[in-house]
Amino acid sequence: MLQAVTEKASESDAILIEIGKTFGGHVPNVFKSYAEHPPLLAANWEKFKAVMLQGKLRRKVKEVIASVISYDNKCNYCIAAHSAALRSMKASEPEIAAMFQGTYPDDFTNKETALVKLTRKANLDWHSIGNADLKELIVDLGIEESEILEALGTMELFIAFNRFADVMGIEIDF
Repeated sequence: MLQAVTEKASESDAILIEIGKTFGGHVPNVFKSYAEHPPLLAANWEKFKAVMLQGKLRRKVKEVIASVISYDNKCNYCIAAHSAALRSMKASEPEIAAMFQGTYPDDFTNKETALVKLTRKANLDWHSIGNADLKELIVDLGIEESEILEALGTMELFIAFNRFADVMGIEIDF
């Protein structure tokens, strides 16, 4: 039994060290919880890196998506985490509160605002999204399909994090 616990810890340790480096020495509690099942920690960390740290969309756009999806899903842990990330990007508390109500940062382009709106609609009322919505994004606004996929991937990631954090009662550490 002790050997199994030690092996589990060593499998997770390297990933947790990498996470800590990425977050300036802080390992968020959500990732610490995943560490109890190393394959889940590894899979979620790889997906987080692929979605949040790579791609064409600015990190701020992805943090807004993460924040508003978490707000819409009532996940206090994720709201706190991504509001903290937005504050580190110089967003004020009134700006963050306005985002939750559908007013996005002044430095957002029409494309970025449209992508945030799409993710909220996809989270709350996905059945109502049709070809007209996608046509508007692709044809009218010139958004690339890869950018739509990246925005929806961000939404998808945080729907899963929201559910996990809420079910597990993850303590807010931001």
